[in-house]
Amino acid sequence: MKLSTKGQYAVRAMVSLNLYARGAPVSLKDISTREEISLTYLEQLFVKLRRGKIVDSVRGPGGGYVLARPADQIRVDEIIESVEESLVPVSCMDNDGRCNCKTQCVTQSVWQGLGGRIRNFLASITLEDLTREAEGKINS
Repeated sequence: MKLSTKGQYAVRAMVSLNLYARGAPVSLKDISTREEISLTYLEQLFVKLRRGKIVDSVRGPGGGYVLARPADQIRVDEIIESVEESLVPVSCMDNDGRCNCKTQCVTQSVWQGLGGRIRNFLASITLEDLTREAEGKINS
């Protein structure tokens, strides 16, 4: 399984947002510059993140984006899923982890177990965890 750039960039952008917010909205242009991610691509991702109730937008001068709730309450799996990234390990499974084959394959339990472990791992990491790790790298 390979996570697409949607999921990777969404997580990176969210860490950047949390790292540099300091109580004020952060513009997508600032995140784009810092993370070297296309502004147009970020705009598409943040529309989905807003729909997923991960971020809120602030209009007007000095506007941008803020977290919709505290960083320790935002899990990595939520960020990835909000940008429509599938967390299933094989293409023959639907997003709920069910087999799409006409006949049940003998390896379905392996893929369901792997998918569950991936989701549980990503659900165990919060945006706050990643932000603390990023701060440690910046300060060293």
